[in-house]
Amino acid sequence: MWAPMKPTLKSCLNGARSRAEHPAVPVTPAEIALAADGAAEAGAVAVHFHPRGADERESLRWSDVRPAVEAVRARCPGLALGVATREEIEPDLETRLALLGEWEAGPDFASVNWHEEGAERVAELLIERGIGIEAGLFTPDAARKFLAWRGPVVRVLVEALPGISPGQDGVAAAKATLAVLPAGFELVVHGEAEWAWPVLEWARSRGYGLRAGFEDMLTGPNGAGVTDNGQLVALMRGSA
Repeated sequence: MWAPMKPTLKSCLNGARSRAEHPAVPVTPAEIALAADGAAEAGAVAVHFHPRGADERESLRWSDVRPAVEAVRARCPGLALGVATREEIEPDLETRLALLGEWEAGPDFASVNWHEEGAERVAELLIERGIGIEAGLFTPDAARKFLAWRGPVVRVLVEALPGISPGQDGVAAAKATLAVLPAGFELVVHGEAEWAWPVLEWARSRGYGLRAGFEDMLTGPNGAGVTDNGQLVALMRGSA
C-alpha cells in the first residue's frame, strides 16, 4: 500500500446529521458556509457537505444545492468544495440522474458511492457537467467495480463503516479495500461512528489523506465533546 506525497485534509461538515444530534451541525447555506470557513481556518483544504431543502432534509435539487455551494464559495474563495450524491437522498436512479442533470455551475467535486446501482452513470453524468468525482469505496468489491470503470477521479475515498464489513474492525476494513487499489490515486481514508477515530489515527500514521467532521464523528478521540467542525479538524491534525 502507498500514501500520497501531500495528504489531503478534508472536513465533512454535516452528512445526514441533524441539530438534534449536535447543535452545531450546519443545515442552512449560511451555516454550512460558516462551518466551511471554520474548517478551513483549522487546516482543511477541502470540504464535503450535504445540501438541505427547506424541510432540512438532504436534497439533490439544484434549487437547494446552488445556495449552499454559492454561500461556501462566497465566504471561502478558493476552498475546494464537494457534495453528496448518495442513493439514500433519492433512491430511484432515474430520478436521481434527472436531478443531477439540472446542476449548472455546480460544486468542484461530488462523492459517488461505488457499491450503489448506477454509480458509473452517476459519475459520467457529473463529469459531463464539469464536476469532479470522489469515488467512495466501502468494500473490496466496490473497489474492483470502480477499477473496472476506468474513469477519471479527483480522489478515492476508502470508507470504513460499521456494519458494512462484518467480523472486521475499521482498520482491517480499510486495509482490505486499500489492498485492491493500485498506486496512482489520491487517497483519503476515513471511518465513521465508533470506527472514525481509530481509522483516522491509523491513516494519519501511514500518511494517507484524512477526513473529519460531524458526518463522521460527534466527539473527540477520547469521547470528549467538541464545539464545531473546526475543532474536529484541529484534532484530526493533532493540533488541538
